Amino acid sequence: KVTATSPSLVPFNIKEEWIKELQCLSLRNISIRILQKGKERYSDFGEMLFTHYGVSGPVILSASRAVIPFLAKKDLTLSIDLKPALDLEQLDKRILRDFELYKQKQFKNSLDDLLPKKLIPVIIDLSGISPEKKVTEITKGERASLLHVLKNLTCSIVGLRDYNEAVITCGGVDVKEINPSTMESKLISNVFFAGEVIDVDALTGGFNLQVAWSTAYATASNLH
Repeated sequence: KVTATSPSLVPFNIKEEWIKELQCLSLRNISIRILQKGKERYSDFGEMLFTHYGVSGPVILSASRAVIPFLAKKDLTLSIDLKPALDLEQLDKRILRDFELYKQKQFKNSLDDLLPKKLIPVIIDLSGISPEKKVTEITKGERASLLHVLKNLTCSIVGLRDYNEAVITCGGVDVKEINPSTMESKLISNVFFAGEVIDVDALTGGFNLQVAWSTAYATASNLH
């Protein structure tokens, strides 16, 4: 028996066009949530990377394994908190300090201390605030919109990248039909399974390599 297979520990394809503008931008110390019709399916904290097709990086690869059971139902969204160390009130105070510092400037020139330069035009566009607007003219409501984008940068997950970019395959030969001590088939004598062909996969960090080495060693030790 073979359990349905899927690429795992693999980047996401994202629908929104603005993703392409962020290609090669790496973000550290961010948090993500994967949502499906408002219900949280996964959350994590760490590092991610924007690409020309979507998103990658450690937190995304780990998330890909967790969302495989939900992909068929679609409607998956990725929400990125760009400033997870700050709650809304703290982040608002931080923005007000920056606005005070750059009060003679336009909005588009007031976020350099807060965000990577490549990210600023995208955040401004999604906030709905005119980039040419003077910082002193930005309303409390507009600032609330900016806060929402910074804490909930949201995009639509179209699907996973293919096997060529996957760290591991999810699914494979059912482990219930394999002797765990020898890796021999319980159904057919002298047929052994090892490595990625088996329905065993883990997160990144060397675990999948260890599975490959250990199952291969068990197989080689019991060939007859």
